[in-house]
Amino acid sequence: MKLLEDSIVPDHAHDIKQEAREFAHEHIEPAATEYFRSGEYPEEILEAGQDAQLVAQDIPEEWGGRGLDLPQLLAITEEFYRADAGIALTLQLASFGCEMTYEYGTDQQCEEYIRPVAEGDQRSGLAVSEPDTGSDLAGMETTAERDGDEYVIDGEKYWIGNGVEADWVTLYARTGDDETNRYGNHSMFIVPTDTDGYDAEHIPEKMAMRASKQAHIELEGCRVPEENLIGTEGAGFWMLAEFFNQGRLVVSGHGLGLAAAAIEEAWEFVHDREEFGRTISEFQAVQHGLADMLLDFERARALTWRACEKVESGENAGYWAALAKTTATEAAVDVAEQGMQFHGGRSILDERRIARVYRDARIPVVYEGANEIQRNLIYGQAS
Repeated sequence: MKLLEDSIVPDHAHDIKQEAREFAHEHIEPAATEYFRSGEYPEEILEAGQDAQLVAQDIPEEWGGRGLDLPQLLAITEEFYRADAGIALTLQLASFGCEMTYEYGTDQQCEEYIRPVAEGDQRSGLAVSEPDTGSDLAGMETTAERDGDEYVIDGEKYWIGNGVEADWVTLYARTGDDETNRYGNHSMFIVPTDTDGYDAEHIPEKMAMRASKQAHIELEGCRVPEENLIGTEGAGFWMLAEFFNQGRLVVSGHGLGLAAAAIEEAWEFVHDREEFGRTISEFQAVQHGLADMLLDFERARALTWRACEKVESGENAGYWAALAKTTATEAAVDVAEQGMQFHGGRSILDERRIARVYRDARIPVVYEGANEIQRNLIYGQAS
């Protein structure tokens, strides 16, 4: 089946999509089961992705990247996540949060921090969520208090991709306490992970996306120079809001890749397995189930690529990003569950790809803003 065919993809993104498809076939697919079982960080695949210029290449050319645009990133994403979500997430997290610096930072910051990521010499992370706060960006409690020409950061961050592996993270912290301006109290900082007072440890074993690593970070008297402030003080919430519009569109690609994997696996299984003297694909109930899976997938993919145009052009971007993220990630959950049902008792075996997809599909409905939050955004921005 050619579920991720190119006709819906803008012409200029076809070549990069083919590069991603070939890379996924050569490097990600053969290693997916092994890394899921071991839970190890796929260092060699990340290095191969860097060599292939398929990692951190949204970074502008002036800072060493390819300057890939949103359609090109989405084209890569759906191919990588079809092959394996855990490895794909590691590849994408290698430059997570860099957008804030190359969009709002200084040339000096970009030269020091962004260029090494684009060239594969460093990796970054984004530290926003906290142990007791996830989707409420205005409610984050980690503080950054000015002390002379430095900021002193205290608090905790949780579920932070590359919190241990990164050379530096973009960190979101409270710099004000103005009750009349709830959205102007936070700022963004570049925090090298070898800074005194920065301590990170991996969160214990996860049920899914096991080839990616998330961390619990504790910050105690962590000092960074004022030059590490990104943009202006108090602008952090609005930087993140814009960042998440594009991020949620990319997460839609996570859902599309996972849904495609579930359909492929289910299709092959029902056409090979026999019951009562015929393949189970000959039963009308099974055919209807497969039809529903295709309906869910194609609806989600059409909406996602339409939303990609809207987000890129800035036309009610938050609304379209929330629509796409919610639709695509929930389609992945529904399709994966139907695929499990078709596999019957064999679906629960770790060796089965459908079992891995089923677990992985449950994760994107939560990150980049839980889908309940997306529904708030959809309603609030619909008028």
